[in-house]
Amino acid sequence: MSTKNGAFSLNALKRDAFPWMLEVTKNAPQMAIMHLGQAFKNFFAGIAEYPTFKKKGRHDSFTLTNDQFTVKGQKVHIPKLGWVRMHEPLRFIGKVVEGTVSRTADRWFLSVTVELPDPPSVRRESQAVVGVDLGVSALATLSTGEKIVGPKAYADALAQLRRLSKQFSRQMEVAKVRAGLQPCQPTPKGMHIPLCQNMRKTQRRMARLHARIANIRADALHQLTTDLVQRFDVIAIEDLNVAGMLKNHPLARAIADMGFGEFRRQLAYKAAQCGKTVVIVSRWYPSSKTCSACGYKMPKMPLAMREWTCPECHTHHDRDINAAINLRNVAESSVRSSSPVSA
Repeated sequence: MSTKNGAFSLNALKRDAFPWMLEVTKNAPQMAIMHLGQAFKNFFAGIAEYPTFKKKGRHDSFTLTNDQFTVKGQKVHIPKLGWVRMHEPLRFIGKVVEGTVSRTADRWFLSVTVELPDPPSVRRESQAVVGVDLGVSALATLSTGEKIVGPKAYADALAQLRRLSKQFSRQMEVAKVRAGLQPCQPTPKGMHIPLCQNMRKTQRRMARLHARIANIRADALHQLTTDLVQRFDVIAIEDLNVAGMLKNHPLARAIADMGFGEFRRQLAYKAAQCGKTVVIVSRWYPSSKTCSACGYKMPKMPLAMREWTCPECHTHHDRDINAAINLRNVAESSVRSSSPVSA
């Protein structure tokens, strides 16, 4: 069934089967059906997993087409809600395609899609190349010798998260007793434990703290990736197996706190917008064990060895800077062997 037929069938059924849908704009369920169709296309194309149901209260959002909402200054008009104040006006001027209203913790956000012309592509005679080695102690180490330390937002907020989680667990045990269960008894399947106002307050505090952690991490990654794209024309990074790295339990929390996958995503789309080049080096390339001065490859190098001296040329290396220089060398050879790059 096509998305158009699905929307028509929904309009015929919702007045009797789903009367609550009349309380919101009809555009929201129509766009949800279109997104479902796109999700199935992505699944059959092999680029996404099978679509699953959204759970109420988690990742709440709805999408409106450009003819269903109006933005004027720091206000937006949403059907059935009227004019709603915004924290800031729309930053870009162009054709508005659609807008998505989403909830994070107890805050609501409007994300507007605007069509903008592509930035002009300028050919440079000499291209600045940099290698970027990602790590835990330092989020990024550049081949220039710079080290950018990540914020480690989750580690800083871990004590507060534990305290709130214990508080909510104690409140849940009291709620179970109030519902007729024995202390520490598992909740039977299908039974709903009503939450009191204090429990909802604790939930909101935990949600706000998780949102703050995500915002701190995203802000650091945006600043780093924007700086790299503005300063360099060719950027080399390693194809990290993040899922495999997270199986290392002593380091899994610190690795997840860095956001390596989000760093690569941001760097890729920002480089594409500015006409820059991102070179992905194979994860099997021994960037840390290879001497950037003479090319000698160390047979073994444990993770605890942060500095080492090459037995051939006696050059002393910082492990991360040496890896970044090797990544830069791979990028330079890749650019020289390929066709001219627009930057």
